Amino acid sequence: MEKLQFKKKINAPASKVFDVMLGITSKTTYEQWTALFNPTSTYEGSWTKGSKIQFVGTDDKGETGGMVSEIFDNIPNKFISIRHYGLVKADLEITEGPEVEKWANGFENYTFEENSGTTIVTVDLDTTKDFLSYMNETYPKALDKLKDICEK
Repeated sequence: MEKLQFKKKINAPASKVFDVMLGITSKTTYEQWTALFNPTSTYEGSWTKGSKIQFVGTDDKGETGGMVSEIFDNIPNKFISIRHYGLVKADLEITEGPEVEKWANGFENYTFEENSGTTIVTVDLDTTKDFLSYMNETYPKALDKLKDICEK
C-alpha cells in the first residue's frame, strides 16, 4: 500500500464541510463531489462508528462495483476513519482472495480542522500502486468540487 495525503482549505465551518462531504443532510452532496471518481458514485450504509458501508458506482457494463468498508471511527465535525475490507463486483460482495488482499485493511481518514470559520480538510489514504496516479490526479479535483459546494 502507498500512503497519500491531500489538504484543502474551505471557507466554511467544519460542521458544514463534514455534513456536505459525507452527504449527511443530503446524500446528493456526497455524490456531487465523488462524481469525479465515478459519475454514479454513491454509498449504501451508515456513517456510524462500527457500521458497514459500501462505496459503489456503476461501471461501463452497467454493473455495480466498489468497496466494502467499515466506519472505523467517527468524531462528528472532526474526524472520520474508513477501513476497506472488501470489494463489490457485479453486485456481489467479495471479502477474500487475491484482489481483495491488495486493498484489505486500507484506510481512508478525513480530518477537519476549523479556525475562525475556515476548515482545512486533510485526507490520508492508502492506495495500491496501480491507483497511485489516478488518485493523485483525481483527488485534488474532487476536493476542489467539495470546496465549491461548501462555499455556495
